[in-house]
Amino acid sequence: MSSVHFSPYDEHTVADPYPVYQRLRNEAPLYRNEELGFYAVSRFADVAAVLQDHETYSSAKGDILELIQADLEVPSGVLIFEDPPVHPLHRRLLSRVFTPKHVMALEPRIREFCARSLDPLVGRAEFDVIAELGAQVPMRAIGMLLGIPESAQEAVRDAVDDSLRTEAGAPMSADQTLLDGEAFASYVDWRAANLSDDIISQLLRAEFTDESGTVRTLTRQEVVLYVTVLAGAGNETTGRLIGWTAKLLAEHPDQRAELVADPALIPGAIEEVLRMEAPGHFMCRYVTRAHAVRGVEIPAGSVMMAILASANRDEERFENPDAFDVHRRGVPHLAFGGGIHFCLGHTLARLEGRVALEELLKRFPHWDVDLASATLSSTSTVRGWETLPMRVRSG
Repeated sequence: MSSVHFSPYDEHTVADPYPVYQRLRNEAPLYRNEELGFYAVSRFADVAAVLQDHETYSSAKGDILELIQADLEVPSGVLIFEDPPVHPLHRRLLSRVFTPKHVMALEPRIREFCARSLDPLVGRAEFDVIAELGAQVPMRAIGMLLGIPESAQEAVRDAVDDSLRTEAGAPMSADQTLLDGEAFASYVDWRAANLSDDIISQLLRAEFTDESGTVRTLTRQEVVLYVTVLAGAGNETTGRLIGWTAKLLAEHPDQRAELVADPALIPGAIEEVLRMEAPGHFMCRYVTRAHAVRGVEIPAGSVMMAILASANRDEERFENPDAFDVHRRGVPHLAFGGGIHFCLGHTLARLEGRVALEELLKRFPHWDVDLASATLSSTSTVRGWETLPMRVRSG
């Protein structure tokens, strides 16, 4: 029996999870934590199989360990907490308004905001890349898409962030969720009386055929929940992506110099950051039927954790997986999940990450990060930097 121990709440593991993940892959590719009551898979093939099999591994109770175990009743409209037949109906509806074309049209405005954030920093020796960029760009981008006034975007972001924070080493409480949507209700009501071309307006107008065959529009509460989920996912994960990008490129100045010399490499660099440091380390699923994994019977009613961040460094899938390489091509990662719940916002996240890095490199081609003064955020959903001081160098 392997002696490896894994808890998603262990502060030492959260600080540096990759040695533990490697032990899980090698010693316990199917892991059982009796105390916390979950199974976990860590190999790429096993993680991908869990994400693809929505019939065995259900999202209907949520994708966070604490929420599944709390057995909450999730209202209709929380896309990430749904299975077919409801999920494809709601996903198609969101896909109609959250199109790649709509997202890519934001690029000039995102670039303009990055410039507005970074230009005042030119000439400074040090600044916090999270406060000045990582916490700003996603909020502005999702705010622009949703139609939330710029003057209100920071308050909405802070409300969303607060709902996801946990005490270090502690799980998320069962009532600590985004599901009430209070932060967005007033904007939905305002938009209902002042329709425009933003996502809230489009959701309010959209007609669809629901699971009962009825052609209807979304209820107010459904629109609020859709908007809440979009905003929560868009703010947290992309902000972490920007932070990890700054850290990894500080640690690999030779590759950073290549990006400065050839910006065409930047999209590939963002993919490598996502592989190396996926903002969301795991997704959980409720097991609907008894079945065997690696020869072990998994009872119905269990919780299965798919460790995405481990799969993205699986030696069986990636050559030299612990090496950061902006030239890596051809092997897809799982940072955005997989299956029917593949992240709907992946186009926006990639756009924000690319534009933020392009604008950062234009102004600051050389930097170090002060890890001794940096702090990791404490959540049950994402892993990333709450603060990350960046020291600018001349060369």
